[in-house]
Amino acid sequence: MREREVIQLLRGKLPAIGDDAAVLPFGGTSLVLTTDMLYQAGDLPEGATPWAIGWRAVAVSLSDLAAMGARPLGVVLALGAPRFERELLEGIVEGALDCCRSVGASYVGGDLSAHSELTLVSAAVGEAERPVRRKGARVGDLVCVTGALGRTAAALKLFEREDFERANKLFAFPPRVREGQTLAPYATSMIDISDGLARSLHLLAEAGQVGFRVRYDAIPVVPEVDELARDEVERREMALFWGEDFELLFTLPATRLRQAQGAVEFAVIGEVGPPEEGVRLQLGGQWLELEDRGYEHFR
Repeated sequence: MREREVIQLLRGKLPAIGDDAAVLPFGGTSLVLTTDMLYQAGDLPEGATPWAIGWRAVAVSLSDLAAMGARPLGVVLALGAPRFERELLEGIVEGALDCCRSVGASYVGGDLSAHSELTLVSAAVGEAERPVRRKGARVGDLVCVTGALGRTAAALKLFEREDFERANKLFAFPPRVREGQTLAPYATSMIDISDGLARSLHLLAEAGQVGFRVRYDAIPVVPEVDELARDEVERREMALFWGEDFELLFTLPATRLRQAQGAVEFAVIGEVGPPEEGVRLQLGGQWLELEDRGYEHFR
């Protein structure tokens, strides 16, 4: 089964799934809970430092909390490896600690076990009075992104070139926790761009029963994309489909734009349209249907 087929099967048995994190009502607020897995063969390129691996392992879960507009409370990290060496273990723990400190979260423990390959499983819990869901976009809203896209795509190319210093710097992305919390009062829907911009747009469109019109020229990319892409076709691939950008894609009413821009830096890349329009991309002078594909954890 492909990843989408597995998720569809699970939705039939777990109707609460469908957002970046689970929402658990608790007293007068909500707890927000998520978990993620990274493993050597699929997620950790040759040349990634233990520190960058530890940072990224918890950052992926913190990014899920950011997409819900949640304040992070605590993170646990389980680690499996064929053998435990001091340099590896200390580097991973320091990277995880530094990432948690950067967003005001607590790294509170985890688990260790022998495993056939290096594998890390993180879980994070946060709090939000009004979690931002994937559904909620309304026709006329603006479509926006934080930061710049293509970060992981560029990092992987640099790893291949053995430019490890630059690659690791890109690989240890900053989870947009502050941005998510700040945007929560304004955003009508939000998701982190782990599966790529194109797939994330389709997920928001499906959740909100809307369409999107996005301008390619308005999509920000990291400078390394323009440096490393062989041609314009590959540049579009890195910006739209590669995935694991971990920026926030969100919608907000045009009437709240000025207020939101005064609080957080982001780019407006399009508008929300009616569902019958689908997801469209303006490329040059043409409006084209944006293909629904992106990063998949397994095929």
